[in-house]
Amino acid sequence: MLKADFAGKRALVTGGASGIGLATARALAACGAAVAVNHLADDPRGPEAVAAIREAGGTALAAPGDVSNPEQAAAMVETAAKALGGLDILINNAATPGSLEPIPFADLDAMTEEFWGKLLSTNLVGPFRCTRAAVPYLREARGCIVSTASIAGMGGNASSLAYGAAKAGLINLTRNLAKALGPDIRVNAVAPGLTRTPWTDTWPDERKDRSVANTMLLRMVEPEDVADAMVYLCANKAVTGQTVVVDCGRMF
Repeated sequence: MLKADFAGKRALVTGGASGIGLATARALAACGAAVAVNHLADDPRGPEAVAAIREAGGTALAAPGDVSNPEQAAAMVETAAKALGGLDILINNAATPGSLEPIPFADLDAMTEEFWGKLLSTNLVGPFRCTRAAVPYLREARGCIVSTASIAGMGGNASSLAYGAAKAGLINLTRNLAKALGPDIRVNAVAPGLTRTPWTDTWPDERKDRSVANTMLLRMVEPEDVADAMVYLCANKAVTGQTVVVDCGRMF
């Protein structure tokens, strides 16, 4: 695990109940930060994640709310920031593939207005909503934002056309927010490749093996690999406007 000194820092991790979000929340807490773990209100994994961080000696609190809902997103960030006494780090990780199974790009009929709306509201507008609400606190602290993008946003394989487009938009948003919020707030993103998460755990081994065979390191990305990149981007004060690829050397 990558280490940094985040003693006294306050972080909010959206989608922090599992996968990359949970690994990042744990990593930040292990580095000394007090962490607000965002999760859907009815997801029991949220309180479990908070309890696990506390049992490991970290400081954590629950921050329930749905980032795809404008009112809930703003209220969640505000409540978390006040509970923490401010905000130094925002991790925009909450996202959805929208489907349990990947949707072939050629299946345009599956890309309904409802499907597009769900993915864009969660995966692209959601990070913007949380960022907008967090800016006053981050500006005061001269803090940072790190979002979870994807190699799908760079032309890699995606669970759907809509997912890839949303992640491409997030990469663009990252660059432009860095311009808009600098020099007070740094804004970066991490673009993981195929990562071991509760979603990919349901995939057949054959599908995962095909993807792994197209990587230079011949393995899947682990959530902790992405968390290490998140910690680095939070710690390095000379990096902004960047999207760091963590994909085990994926060859498109």
